[in-house]
Amino acid sequence: MNIVSGRFTLPFDRTERLEHDGVELAYRRTSGDPSRAGLVWLGGFHSDMAGEKASQLHAAAMAAERSFVRFDYQGHGESGGRFAEGTIGRWRSDALAVIDQLTVGPLILVGSSMGGWMALLAALVRPERVKGLMLIAPAPDFTERLMWGRFDDSVRQQILDTGAWTRPSAYDPAGYPITRALIEEGRAWSIMDGEIAVDCPVRVLQGGMDDDVPWTHSFELVGALRTADVDWTFIKDGDHRLSRPQDIATMIVLALALADYVDRPRD
Repeated sequence: MNIVSGRFTLPFDRTERLEHDGVELAYRRTSGDPSRAGLVWLGGFHSDMAGEKASQLHAAAMAAERSFVRFDYQGHGESGGRFAEGTIGRWRSDALAVIDQLTVGPLILVGSSMGGWMALLAALVRPERVKGLMLIAPAPDFTERLMWGRFDDSVRQQILDTGAWTRPSAYDPAGYPITRALIEEGRAWSIMDGEIAVDCPVRVLQGGMDDDVPWTHSFELVGALRTADVDWTFIKDGDHRLSRPQDIATMIVLALALADYVDRPRD
């Protein structure tokens, strides 16, 4: 599919490859007006860049003549590597490689679920590039707070003894592995135990019926952010995926409004 936007026509669904640390990362990228903030999509745990939210936001960004990049982490979607070998640090490294090698200029990072954690980690080390964050059901520290902290003793023991446990999933009948390395290495990237030194504007979209990332988790995140420029949008009947047409429409409005906001000249 090609989308025509203003003065250019660009391929929307062409997958390209970026070699990073021994793994080919799949990505889809379109260019836009270089004077305006671009957007980078950071997907969730066990998700991929072809999902409805990422695809529709990409189309909307193109229509607005903004650059857009979406990609798959190691072991996700079309990228190489094994999912079971992935860790928070590895996926953070993937996100930074995409930001550093595939983008230019100011950026809005749009992070969904685990992607919210990735976006925050990237903003902490690339403040000169990251000018805004759009976080959708953000799940920082989920490996400890939303997994390990919720597992019963038998699951914890299996992970410690065998190195992995297959977690049932409503999104994948085969479930997916939760490894000891994922849990233990994730603790090194914990950010919610103190102030999160992010100073750019942040917009959060959260569903009230989210069983995977409770609304209280993202509300706690809002309180931990150093920046005062935070808006928290609550969809009372929204689930974790926030993939209904009205949810996606809200996400697009918020993300593009944030991009317009950071483009405005500051006194």
